[in-house]
Amino acid sequence: MSGPYPTGGMARKGTTTPVFVNFVEVGESDKDVLCMAICECKAVPDVGKNGQSLRQVCVSKMLNQRDRRLGSQSEYKAEVNYDMTKNPPAPIMDYEIKTMAHAWAPGWIKKHWDSDPMHPLWMPGEGYVRRPDVVIVKDPSQPPTQDNIKQVVEIKFENDKWGPEQATDYSKISGPGKLAELTPGKCSCDDPDRKKKTEKLKDEVLKEDVLEALDALANKGRGGRRSRLPKKLPNLKD
Repeated sequence: MSGPYPTGGMARKGTTTPVFVNFVEVGESDKDVLCMAICECKAVPDVGKNGQSLRQVCVSKMLNQRDRRLGSQSEYKAEVNYDMTKNPPAPIMDYEIKTMAHAWAPGWIKKHWDSDPMHPLWMPGEGYVRRPDVVIVKDPSQPPTQDNIKQVVEIKFENDKWGPEQATDYSKISGPGKLAELTPGKCSCDDPDRKKKTEKLKDEVLKEDVLEALDALANKGRGGRRSRLPKKLPNLKD
């Protein structure tokens, strides 16, 4: 559902500052991919032993697997940390692979935060680093900077709420008119058509996994660059 959506941010004196965000709709093809993950992960228990949302972890794992399969050049980037002190906020990426999110934000903060004279004194909980659920990029061969962001998508399962200043900060990351929200309800996970789309996409992902495994076997023991097997295999008959 698009339109004004109230979120709250805590003002300095502890009062709630009302913020209204116009969520945009996720494009149909992007929605199919993200809803496949959301609908698959909907059945996962909600909270783990450490209090983390296992459903969110499940979605991120599925999208990260897709990204690895595509050599860190998927258009869907899960849980990229952003340095909110920059204007616009800057993605925190791997040192060598600029299209892959940095794997350990605390390590990056420890190593780089104080060395940047433009950074304020690090204070936990101040929102200096934010991590949206999914960033959809225009060009997967480039990092998810604001000029390359198609949409920022926040995923909310049952009982998930927007945190203080979360929507405002994510809008700063995405830029105007590019923040979206997806839920199992918006994905219509129980709808027969959605289930068919999900099964079709799962079959395509499984086919990619099989091709990757065959590729590894075919090139086992070879040196140098590996040549991939063709994407389409001939129909085999007995």
